[in-house]
Amino acid sequence: MDFTKMTRYQPKMEYRRFGKTEKELSVITLGGMRFKHGWSDPRHEIPTDTLAQVTKTVKLALEQGINLIETAYGYKKSETAFGIVLNEELKVKRDSYYLMTKGNANTAEEMRTLVNEQLETLQTDYFDFYGWHGINTMDLQETACAPGGPVEELLKMKEEGIIGHVGFSTHGPLDVILKTIETDLFDFVNLHYYYFFQRNKPAIDLAAAKDMGVFIISPNDKGGQLFNPPQKLTDLTAPLHPIQWNARFCLSNPNVHTLSFGITEPEHFNPINGIFPALAPLSEADANIKQKLDEQVRSDPYAHYEGYEMLGDPSGLNIPEILRFRKLWKCYDMKDFGFYRYNMFQEKDHWFPGNFPTSENLKQIDNSKCPDEIPLIELIEETHAGLYKPKEKKA
Repeated sequence: MDFTKMTRYQPKMEYRRFGKTEKELSVITLGGMRFKHGWSDPRHEIPTDTLAQVTKTVKLALEQGINLIETAYGYKKSETAFGIVLNEELKVKRDSYYLMTKGNANTAEEMRTLVNEQLETLQTDYFDFYGWHGINTMDLQETACAPGGPVEELLKMKEEGIIGHVGFSTHGPLDVILKTIETDLFDFVNLHYYYFFQRNKPAIDLAAAKDMGVFIISPNDKGGQLFNPPQKLTDLTAPLHPIQWNARFCLSNPNVHTLSFGITEPEHFNPINGIFPALAPLSEADANIKQKLDEQVRSDPYAHYEGYEMLGDPSGLNIPEILRFRKLWKCYDMKDFGFYRYNMFQEKDHWFPGNFPTSENLKQIDNSKCPDEIPLIELIEETHAGLYKPKEKKA
């Protein structure tokens, strides 16, 4: 394929206006988090098999019509690999794709230093989109958005033409996301939202009111490990693959603009063409699938309770997420996903915070916020017994 003549190629892809940025983005983004050896050091040394994988993936993504490539400083080798592949291996014209990266720093000076390093690594002189990476707590929000702070420096770089549009990514709770959107500092937001996690719908609504671009993080992995679905879920979404139906669900909201797919192998492209057309609202057939999925919650007497009023509980438990993993396990046979995510809880970690339910932590639960008919402690203990895997002790 001749990447210097991209306008002559008509792939099967759909595009949406990314809010006030006015950029027409493919509704599928190539995310750069999951390549071979990607998280190993040193960050700027790219193994031969990693380079081959990234080269093949980028080539196929462009052929598919994907026009947004997304990465981050925190993804270790990803920026270096993309820089080499786009500029040296494939020699793709810079104005034929959009480039998004992310990073975080505590001060304006550190922010500019980091961006300059990333420009060099990605072998470009500008970023179409730059996101402050991980506004996950109120403290981080205040640090990022402080007067004279790192986001203000990003906005200066926008005025200088180094950055096209400034946004933020978040794995944080809804109140943090809403407060950050309300600062009016940002052109776009990267957040979590999919059928199996709809909590952030109000943030999408607020972003739409402010004409912000909305980028959905990891709908296939964090959205339920849909690339390896249980048979029950496969049957419920038939004739669509769960990846295809979930993508249609996300895109049935016209205020959702692009979904990040962590594509690393040629076969990962196979579900994409089955997504289109992605109608807003859902087609009748897709709405019938949603009804079947919704009805599964009735199969368990407690699955309807989400527990968001228990956020910030004195126990340190991430009660809403524990209950969500239980619901997916009991209602959809998604035990493998629950096993994967439950064991990622980390005490005092702002990316995925949560203690495990030790006897001491269970005693500290504030049950006054929980409805009387919900046996909360029993549900937590059941989930822990079913999903917890003790960490192996180092020799």
